[in-house]
Amino acid sequence: MKKIEAIINPFKLEDVKDALTAIDITGMTVSEVKGYGRQQVHSELYRGAEYVVDFLPKIKIETIVKNDDVDRAIHAITQAAKTGKIGDGKIFVSSINKIIRIRTGEEDEEAI
Repeated sequence: MKKIEAIINPFKLEDVKDALTAIDITGMTVSEVKGYGRQQVHSELYRGAEYVVDFLPKIKIETIVKNDDVDRAIHAITQAAKTGKIGDGKIFVSSINKIIRIRTGEEDEEAI
């Protein structure tokens, strides 16, 4: 089992959710986060005042998938979140050793 974490633009959330649902990956956790990568710090004007934007709003999606579904999930996220511009985001994949569904006590793949 693998945990996929994707940091994406907020306006791409519905597209990514729909893409994952289309390949039968339905469980996910979504968090509003802030960060920066290559965009780095820049200035913006708001109501005539200049201010520094050092962290940009992003969405973090976390989902657990079976090993066989990792490549399909990555492809779905990449295609749905891509705009071709700096700031599209990143995908992180890590191994999961154990999952337990609290309600039923099911473990590992049965608990996904």
